[in-house]
Amino acid sequence: MQVARNKQRRTERRADLVDAARRAMLEHGSAVRLNQVAEVAGLTSGAVLYHYPDLQELLLEAHRAGMERFYDQRLRAVEGVTDPVRKLVMTITSGLPVDSEDEDVRLLCELGGAAGRNTVYAALLTALYDRQVSMYQVILEIGAAQGVFSLKDPSLTIGRNLVALEDAYGYRMMARHPSIDHAAASRLILDYARLATGHPLPAD
Repeated sequence: MQVARNKQRRTERRADLVDAARRAMLEHGSAVRLNQVAEVAGLTSGAVLYHYPDLQELLLEAHRAGMERFYDQRLRAVEGVTDPVRKLVMTITSGLPVDSEDEDVRLLCELGGAAGRNTVYAALLTALYDRQVSMYQVILEIGAAQGVFSLKDPSLTIGRNLVALEDAYGYRMMARHPSIDHAAASRLILDYARLATGHPLPAD
């Protein structure tokens, strides 16, 4: 019983440290230092290293926690949806920031800014992009097989464009563009999806 309690406490402390690392990166950027993470966590640097001997590992865990939202959580959200039209619309609208203060997207922007200097970050972002494209491909191909969509390009091309539009409009939102919010960005991406699928997709 004591072993189980200790394991649970260790798991909770590591989760707290991942959250602290996320908050520290939001404040100090992707080049955040160990003492800055420790300060946010309310611990000493040694206590942080006890749970994560490699700071880079902790930062990667913090990034993965944010990235999960844009693939794993989106898949779960449409898991029980059988209509490819509804599934496509839901997937498009869930791929954008909620607003300009969206912390998960701010972290991804930090990751993107550092990707040119950090091959691990670059690989993480590339993997996320490819997984999101595959997610769209499945929806598009099922819709085409059912005769619902009439794809104007290969599903790979459409999927890549959809993810690229999410990224581009998401960045505009984070940069506080005065005329691009979640609703406007969704409409713009859906306009492309209508052309690409030959279907008059409904608004979200």
